[in-house]
Amino acid sequence: MGIVNVTPDSFSDGGLFLSQNNAFKQAKQLIAEGADIIDIGGESTRPGAEPVSVQEELDRVIPLVEKIRAEFSVSISVDTSKSLVMREAIAAGVDIINDVMALTGEDSIAAVAASDTVKVCLMHMQGEPRTMQKNPKYDNVIEDIKAFLLMRTQACINAGITSNRIIIDPGFGFGKTVVHNLLLMKNLQVFSQLGYPVLVGISRKSFIGNILNKQVTERLYGSLALAVLAISKGASIIRTHDVAATVDALKMTDAVLN
Repeated sequence: MGIVNVTPDSFSDGGLFLSQNNAFKQAKQLIAEGADIIDIGGESTRPGAEPVSVQEELDRVIPLVEKIRAEFSVSISVDTSKSLVMREAIAAGVDIINDVMALTGEDSIAAVAASDTVKVCLMHMQGEPRTMQKNPKYDNVIEDIKAFLLMRTQACINAGITSNRIIIDPGFGFGKTVVHNLLLMKNLQVFSQLGYPVLVGISRKSFIGNILNKQVTERLYGSLALAVLAISKGASIIRTHDVAATVDALKMTDAVLN
């Protein structure tokens, strides 16, 4: 899953692809590098991020979805927590709704349930982007996140979203300390054994920088190490800024494992 952030303030590529032309060029490049899914975000969810209006998010996201859908057969994901953006994105032909709030927002679960085919990625986040990294605490980080994801998958099934349309994401970096993130990766097989595809988003994240003492543009090798570990522990989707390098790393991993 290649990332295209149509935002001015995302932690890694904020502002680079804010124009529709630059965003489309980036999507085209990631597809050429081997992305199976393009994940489009119109609102930053980095720590401390401020929310944007529904209309602004729609203006950033929907034209890009329409342009990619018109020219490529790649799967398209929209990273949003707003039900109206979900509905408009589904109408525009997206394949996946990627929600950091796991469809807990108002009308969100109904927006996805109204479709018969669109998939949903349910992510765990403690708190909200503006405050999530201030002092995250868990009784047991693995069991707490597992319980939350099982609760949200059941809520989706109860709403009519069939289990084969559900993806889960333990939410690396979303309300987690460095130690929490390391424990999540060490025990990732707990989530891959729940019966749903697991998405892992660790690309260039701050806990890699904290451990390696690297700036955001210098975290490729750390990101690749974690991507390989994630696949070896049963992850199905790797969300990344660096598609070409990640594709090579995962092809080699897959060759060994399978």
